[in-house]
Amino acid sequence: MRAVWSGSISFGLVNVPVKAYSAVEDHDIHFHQVHNADGGRIRYERRCEVCNKKVEYEDIDKAFEEDGDTVVMTDEDFEALPESDNDEIEVVQFVPSEQVDPIMLERSYYLEPEGKSPKSYLLLRQTLQDTDRTAIVTFALRQKTRLGALRVCGKVLLLQAMLWPDEVRDVDFPGTKSRAKIGEKELKLSAALVEQYASDFTPEAFEDEYQVELRKLIDAKLEAGDTLDTAATFGETVDAKDGSGDGDGEDADVIDLMEALKASLDRKRGKSEKSSEKTEVGASSGTKKPAAKKSGTSAKKPAKKKSA
Repeated sequence: MRAVWSGSISFGLVNVPVKAYSAVEDHDIHFHQVHNADGGRIRYERRCEVCNKKVEYEDIDKAFEEDGDTVVMTDEDFEALPESDNDEIEVVQFVPSEQVDPIMLERSYYLEPEGKSPKSYLLLRQTLQDTDRTAIVTFALRQKTRLGALRVCGKVLLLQAMLWPDEVRDVDFPGTKSRAKIGEKELKLSAALVEQYASDFTPEAFEDEYQVELRKLIDAKLEAGDTLDTAATFGETVDAKDGSGDGDGEDADVIDLMEALKASLDRKRGKSEKSSEKTEVGASSGTKKPAAKKSGTSAKKPAKKKSA
């Protein structure tokens, strides 16, 4: 497998260097279009509506149109965005796993530990497993800021891209509000039918029958000689793929996990203590608060603590 992303998971002051690999692949058989008269390959050309010239892909920019006005965005514009080169998976919450709605989940990525020591990776994996929690993270991939769920899958960490909340539609179907009465016998029969199909989920027992039969049909045509000479019909059309993998780069510095964890906890506690101190000062001063600001003595102490 080839890594699609390289960076680190960040929670508190702990960094976990990782590489991301696509966890799924498409098994569908893919086709191209041909002319039914002679088998000639159908090609699509990119032509400009203004000059009617064929345009190469590298000469194409993206545009956004609104209210009759068009804004052209170049590659430089997209690269200038702050998230375009972000290589950090930032943990923003640790939530109970059952609170993550499956409807929000998209593509999945396996995360491989990188660097000299996988200890921080193993620590995060074990912590998520023991607490039965999922890390909600933000990250950037292919010039898009994304929301994600980080959880344990076997022995690896799995990053699942998520939809943003406003991308999930709200529905209000009239039929769901029906007041039709459901009888007790109907419920018992329905439960009995469910029980007939009840079993443990075994994904390996299922197969894409359409793709299997399609492959058989293609093989039968090949054996029967019902084929065309690809080179003679289409010419040289196979593009050489770049098989070069990502370089490993320099190993990340090995961090002292205990110190990083302690510092993260101290920083979190410090914020809580400062918040409680502010509350106590406001409650004890009462109506004398404006006078304290004039004297410049008692008002400066909280400011020094805040800057520290």
